[in-house]
Amino acid sequence: MKILLIEPYYTGSHQAWADGYRRSSSHQVELLCLPGRFWKWRMHGGAVTLARRFREMDFRPDRILTTDMLDLTTFLALTRDLTHDVPTAIYLHENQLTYPVRRGEKRDLHYGFINYASALVADRVFFNSAYHKAAFFDELPRLLKHFPDYNELESISQIRAKSQVLPLGLDLTRHDLHRPTEPKSGRPLILWNHRWEYDKNPKEFFNAIYALDGMGLDFGLILLGESFRVKPEEFLEARERLSERILHFGYVEDAAAYSQLLWQADVCVSTAHHEFFGAATLEAIYCGCFPILPNRLAYPEIISLQHQANCLYDDFEGLLIRLREAIVNIEGTRRKSLRSHVERYDWATVASIYDSCLENIPKRRDRG
Repeated sequence: MKILLIEPYYTGSHQAWADGYRRSSSHQVELLCLPGRFWKWRMHGGAVTLARRFREMDFRPDRILTTDMLDLTTFLALTRDLTHDVPTAIYLHENQLTYPVRRGEKRDLHYGFINYASALVADRVFFNSAYHKAAFFDELPRLLKHFPDYNELESISQIRAKSQVLPLGLDLTRHDLHRPTEPKSGRPLILWNHRWEYDKNPKEFFNAIYALDGMGLDFGLILLGESFRVKPEEFLEARERLSERILHFGYVEDAAAYSQLLWQADVCVSTAHHEFFGAATLEAIYCGCFPILPNRLAYPEIISLQHQANCLYDDFEGLLIRLREAIVNIEGTRRKSLRSHVERYDWATVASIYDSCLENIPKRRDRG
């Protein structure tokens, strides 16, 4: 089967996902992409450019798979003579109905409506987590009720009927190339490997770190992640206050160096207000980190029930208790591996599920 994978925002996790499926699928997967920048313009105008480029390709797919960054309605309208009988699926990494906006900003509903219309026209709608799926359908009625009339609320059930959870595939085994031969030793290392952005809530993370520092505990820090702000204040303050504890500070572009830092860390922490899946956390767990995560968002889905009491916290006090316990009893922490519980997210396992999901979309001419 020939699959056209359309990614208007080809960078970061979107790029890794597209490349991973192309490499791992049993089908022929062809990518049609635009550079990952100007996300609002990609959602507005990307479909026009991608439709033109599709027409120039010598490739006629059996299935089309795209993401939430594409206005699928426009793409299909501009390629109707070529795609009218091709089943389509949309994969929602994020959505613009519930993605958090910065404090003081007002949500532009147009981008959420693009997600809605694309989901409505697609034959299958895939969400990367059950939490994401629930959040989308919880907010969708409010989006439609915002408009003055003809709210089309009955269309929500149409979208729900063709929606399912399809977890993100990850190239976890690539980290094995950099797995150290010696067991971990030395002072405990706490890892942050999320974006340096407001929705990841770094303020709460550093408040917990400052509290541990005030207790006089011995630990170090690995601060990874990409920043899109000119001055990420929380991190700059931490670099001044905790300079003797910081082993690494900043984004790492080299994949090997990134893996090596993950393997060095003992504990990975999230304080996020927003997380539809948790790819960075899963990578850290695979590399031997013990996770301490909020009991919300998508995190309960990726932590098996038997480990949730030790890994998931409900409030700041719970975060601090688990962090202190992990550090004080570091040898015990290092023996608690959850790696086997997250291996199922590797493309070696997930790709065949993607293949089956796409294969099972009936051809348009077969629908009665």
